[in-house]
This record gives sequence, structure tokens and C-alpha cells, in this order.
Amino acid sequence: MSKKKSKWKSIGRTVILIVISLIIGLKLYNWNAKTLAGNEMPMPFGWGVSVVLSGSMEPALSVDDLVIVHEQSSYETDDIVVYQDGGSLVVHRIISIDGDEVITQGDANNIADDSISLSDIKGKAVANIPFAGAAVRFLKSSTGFVLILVAAILLFELPYMRERKKATDEQEKIKEEIRRLKGE
Repeated sequence: MSKKKSKWKSIGRTVILIVISLIIGLKLYNWNAKTLAGNEMPMPFGWGVSVVLSGSMEPALSVDDLVIVHEQSSYETDDIVVYQDGGSLVVHRIISIDGDEVITQGDANNIADDSISLSDIKGKAVANIPFAGAAVRFLKSSTGFVLILVAAILLFELPYMRERKKATDEQEKIKEEIRRLKGE
């Protein structure tokens, strides 16, 4: 194998390792935030993501859209926001603000939500990626996490297994040549 090809494989493995490490690190960070603090959506550096789980915001947001959320210093009527309601996150539009009290409603819903406090709002939806939420939900699942770990192990073990086999084959060839030269 050429040095150039080997170098690119090494770079590729490193990039994949970094991505897998980030996913595992974020999974642990989120688990700690949920378990220890009851925070369903930690917002490191004021940013977070949420997956749309229902059609209450159709047509603006669909099920399995990934919503990018940014903390704001203030919110306005018509902003789509994410807030924590007990143990779940809600992505709805602000329909009125009265001091510290906020009323939200899903675009496809006929009835407004119960009022919430401004402090309950995690942030404003600043972007969404259609259908990317399905992948995020899978990666956050136990099955997805196990598959990531297996992929990481295979990613690093398979090349070394090939190298060991190649080295063993070469040793056997050398041993065979020595036996041949000895006349055995």
C-alpha cells in the first residue's frame, strides 16, 4: 500500500474517532444533565438541539425535524421556542407575553398551552434540519449507542487484525524458506 493511501486512511480513522468521541461525550453530558439536574435539554454555550416529536407545529415544523435552539435575552410574540414542561420538551410558538408569563400554542393546535414562565424557555428555534431528528433519536437510543461503540471498536481493531495476519503470513513464509534451505 502506498504511503499516501496509508496516510489518508490514518486521517480518516482519526476523524471518525473524533466524531465518535464527540457523540459519546455528548451522550454522557446529556445523561448527567438529565439524571442529576432534571434538565432535558442542556444548553452548552447557549446552544442546543431538540427533535420535533409531534405534528403540533405543522406546517412550520414536522415530526423528526431537528431544531437548532439558541438562548435569547428576550423573546417576542411569534417566536418559536423550546421549553421544558416537566420531563419533556415542547416546541411551540409564543402567542402572547405578559410580563414574566408566556402563552404558547402549536400552529396546528386549536387551543393555547397553559401559561409558562419566561425562565422555563430554553431558547428560540433559529434553524431546523428536516428529518435529521430521526437520526439523532436513533443515536440517542441504547441500540444506536451500542452500534457507535461497536463501530469504534471495529474501526480500530480491523486494520490491526489485518496487519497481524500479514505479519504472521510473512513469518510463516520466512520459516518455510528457512526449512527449505536447511533441507528439511
